[in-house]
Amino acid sequence: MNASVSKEPLDARDRPARLTVGVVGAGRVGPALAASLQLAGHRPVAVSGVSDASVRRAAALLPDVPLVTPAEVLARAELVLLTVPDDALPDLVEGLAETGAVRPGQLIVHTSGRYGTQVLDPARRAGALPLALHPVMTFTGTSVDVQRLAGCSFGVTAPEELRLAAEALVIEMGGEPEWIAEEARPLYHAALALGANHLVTLVTQSMELLGKAGVSAPDRMLGPLLGAALDNALRSGDAALTGPVARGDAGTVAAHVHQLRTHAPQAVAGYLAMARTTADRALAHGLLKPEFAEDLLDVLSDRENGTNGKNGPEDSGQGENR
Repeated sequence: MNASVSKEPLDARDRPARLTVGVVGAGRVGPALAASLQLAGHRPVAVSGVSDASVRRAAALLPDVPLVTPAEVLARAELVLLTVPDDALPDLVEGLAETGAVRPGQLIVHTSGRYGTQVLDPARRAGALPLALHPVMTFTGTSVDVQRLAGCSFGVTAPEELRLAAEALVIEMGGEPEWIAEEARPLYHAALALGANHLVTLVTQSMELLGKAGVSAPDRMLGPLLGAALDNALRSGDAALTGPVARGDAGTVAAHVHQLRTHAPQAVAGYLAMARTTADRALAHGLLKPEFAEDLLDVLSDRENGTNGKNGPEDSGQGENR
C-alpha cells in the first residue's frame, strides 16, 4: 500500500472538479473509458490487469499509468471503474469492501449492462457512491474505442442524489445518458445482446457461407446490403422486412434449408429459428399473406429434410426478386 495515499473520507462537496481515475480490470472497456475521461481533464492514476493482453491494452491506452493491485487502485483513485466480466463483479465488490479497500465518498462505477447499483451495495455500505454506467458500444481494445464513444448511449442507473454526477461523467466521455431502472437492467441488457452480439454471429456466418459459394470478398458484398438493412430497420421497424420469408416464398426457403443441410449443417438451427421469428413478425404486421404462411411454416418445421412435395428443393418457388 502506498503510504502517501490519504485514507481520510472524501466529501463529494469538496472533491475537485477533476478526479483521479483508477481502473480495476484492464479488459477492452476500462482503459478506453479512462482514456476518454483523461481527454476531459481527469487523471488516470492506476490500473489493474492480469493477462498479457490486459497489460498491453493498459500500456497502449494509458501510457505511464502504473499497473497495480485492485486494492492499490482504490487507494489511489477518487473515481474507480470496475470493468470486469459480469459474473465476476459481485465477488469483486464484496471482496474490496470486506478488505477495507473502499473509502467513504469514493465514486465506484461499474460498466456491466446486466446490473444496476444494487450489486455495489457492499461498497455503498462502506460509504462509496455507486454508479452503473454501461456504454452501449462494442469494444476492440484499441484507441478507436475512444473515438466511438462520441455520441454513444450509456445505460445509466444511479441513486437520485447522484444522477447529476452520473450524467456529467457520461457527457464528459462524449456519451448520451439513458436512464434504466434497476429492475429493468437484465431486460435492457438482453435486448442489446440480441441485437448486437447475435448480429456479429449472423454476419460472420453469412461471410463464411458466401466464401463457400465462391465469393472472393464476402465483406465487400455484404457491407452495402447490411448497412441498408440496418438503416431501414432502425427507420421503419418491421416494415423493413424483405426476402423470401416475408414474401412467403416457401420453395426458396426450402432450397435454402436443403443447401444448408448439405454444406453447413451447423447453420440450420439458427436459420430455422430466425426464419420462424421473421415469419411470425411478418404475418403479424401484414407483410406475409396468410395464404402463403401455411406452406412456409411447414418448411420451417423441425423435420429432418425441411421439405416436401411442391416445396422441395427442386421446386425453388417464385424467385428472390418477385
